[in-house]
Amino acid sequence: MNKKIKWGIIGLGNIAHQFSKDLLKVKDAEIYAVASRNIEKAKAFASQYNAAKSYAWYEDLLKDAQVDIVYIATPHNLHKDLSIQALINNKHVLCEKPVALNYQEASEIIKVANSTGKFFMEAFWTRFNPSVREVLDKVLQGEIGEVKYINADFAFKVDNPQGRMINPENGGGSLLDMGVYPLFLSYLILGKPKKILASANFFDSGVDSQTSMILHYNTAQAMLHSSFVSPSNMVATISGTEGRINLNSIWHETQGYSLVKNNHTVEYAYPTIGKGFTYEIKECHQCIKNNKQESSLWSHQQSLDLIFIVDEVRRQTGLKFTSEK
Repeated sequence: MNKKIKWGIIGLGNIAHQFSKDLLKVKDAEIYAVASRNIEKAKAFASQYNAAKSYAWYEDLLKDAQVDIVYIATPHNLHKDLSIQALINNKHVLCEKPVALNYQEASEIIKVANSTGKFFMEAFWTRFNPSVREVLDKVLQGEIGEVKYINADFAFKVDNPQGRMINPENGGGSLLDMGVYPLFLSYLILGKPKKILASANFFDSGVDSQTSMILHYNTAQAMLHSSFVSPSNMVATISGTEGRINLNSIWHETQGYSLVKNNHTVEYAYPTIGKGFTYEIKECHQCIKNNKQESSLWSHQQSLDLIFIVDEVRRQTGLKFTSEK
């Protein structure tokens, strides 16, 4: 496949703008079509990124035979239905995290993806960050000994009380927007926990304003936090018996890390291409060109494992969404 891979983008908010700017940096990618429920917004977005088509209906983009892969950047409550519709319409899919509102919805998506034979991946861009990939390699090689402790948070203040981020219909709250990142890091390094302890505070809307989590493993623990009410330094630490690794702030899109052993610190710098979405985009292209239905770096099962953990945190904290059936 030597031709450019044509992308369709659904949901044209801030994350779609960031993604599209990086998409323009990938030489075998083309932003072909965009869709918003507001046609003027779609036309403006298409003009900004030189897309050939703009649609006022998501369904029209999904039916466009020229679109090879769809990037879904809508609120969380639309992820399941749009992913399934895209797959049924013979499109590959990259769907923003979290993959769905819950494990049941995620399972439905994966089932359809497997039946259609199309590529599907949750857009967990941090997995493909060069620093994160190298840190995982170092951990697996025993560079810091046996991992005993992980500390990670993702926190900032949300100033719009009416925004989508705290809307229970959209699957809002700090856990699904930000808490999935610390959970991802713990899962990536240590796997599924043996036990989870979680507690949350809530906005008047009913979604969590901040959530704290302890993940317990046989010989390790992770202390994780997400918040929409106060900022943090957002440095993640992985501590082992022989040393520790600090992922530089903002750790989920880090440009480097430090390795501390025997009171000696070594700094590693890995500036990303663009903001860093380029790496997951290239992974999608590689998988599509090699007729793979899923990535070996962030597989269907890994997405299911992560949303399973999220569901347990929600069960313990009582976080519910009005759009769930």
